[in-house]
Amino acid sequence: MTAFSLEPARLAWCAELRALAAERLRPLAEKGEPGRVNRALLTELGALGLLPRLFTSGALDLCLMRESLAHACTEAETALALQGLGAHPVHAHGTEAQRARWLPRVSDGSAVAAFALSEPDAGSDAAALRLAARPDTPSDGRAGWRLTGEKCWISNAPGADFYTVFARTTPGAGARGVTAFLVPADRPGLTGAPLDMLSPHPIGALDFDAVPVTADDVLGEPDRGFRVAMDTLNLFRPSVGAFAVGMAQAALDATLAHTAARDAFGGKLCDLQTVAHQVAEMALRTEAARLMVYAAATAYDEGAPDVPRRAAMAKLLATESAQYVVDKAVQLHGARALRRGHLLEHLYREVRAPRVYEGASEVQRGIIAKELYRTPDSTTKEAGT
Repeated sequence: MTAFSLEPARLAWCAELRALAAERLRPLAEKGEPGRVNRALLTELGALGLLPRLFTSGALDLCLMRESLAHACTEAETALALQGLGAHPVHAHGTEAQRARWLPRVSDGSAVAAFALSEPDAGSDAAALRLAARPDTPSDGRAGWRLTGEKCWISNAPGADFYTVFARTTPGAGARGVTAFLVPADRPGLTGAPLDMLSPHPIGALDFDAVPVTADDVLGEPDRGFRVAMDTLNLFRPSVGAFAVGMAQAALDATLAHTAARDAFGGKLCDLQTVAHQVAEMALRTEAARLMVYAAATAYDEGAPDVPRRAAMAKLLATESAQYVVDKAVQLHGARALRRGHLLEHLYREVRAPRVYEGASEVQRGIIAKELYRTPDSTTKEAGT
């Protein structure tokens, strides 16, 4: 793994993305209805060529897109990421017919995708999901299943056009008995309702009342759906870290400007050593998180064997660091940062969720420990421990 320094072309691309987010995406985001899918924003992401890149870019470019958009427009970043999360299983594991039907529409923003894994009693413990896929043979004689149960905390629900749904096809088999299905939103028996969240992104609950699916709807292989989920999360976890880094950088930039201009105690706020040291710590943590995210993304692109550990480390460090940086930024700005509509008030609400979704911080620590003990490094072997 090489040390990191982005080449000039990529740095210029990131600057271009930040400008596009501020000039063309932010106005559309501000016109959106809180808690609902913003289809105009998705259409613009498609027109700018960003949604198609979800299926042609490596993990590093995905991270650069998410970090750059997050710096200027978190809503645009989230809209892009949710399209990728919901549609990546189709791209990576779908049939030719599934890909042909849905991916062009995801790419131009006319179809909204969603990733339906979590349940009311199976969030962090994804292998414990209980949505039941019971065998069914309809009148046309084509063997299939009926999905019965609930999904919860599903991004883009209930406004998505299709869902990547993970259901239990073999009871009592843990992770080995889960199948991934591509379920269009208009299937009979599928209903949903929005949830009112801390940060008003489109998130909802889904109810499956004997929803019919067939072998044509399977993503990958029956009873191998957990692999589909983990493959998707290993790609997107580092990019969640990139989202966090983008928010941390935005908070740091705002803090640098504020503390350099703010008069306090006969000088500028940044002249106070305690303030300067806090800002230095914010910068240190932001850059450390950025480098770990880039390293994890490069490991994914190179097919390295330690991707699960690196992905977990990147998400954990970046999301926890961003929480720290945004919190310090609020403290250094004072009461103005708590006013509704202030950048930091917005970031303070936005930064909390990434420590929970796609595997909470505690889950990431568990993954890291499991991977470390599964493959001891050479130092440990040499020490004879």
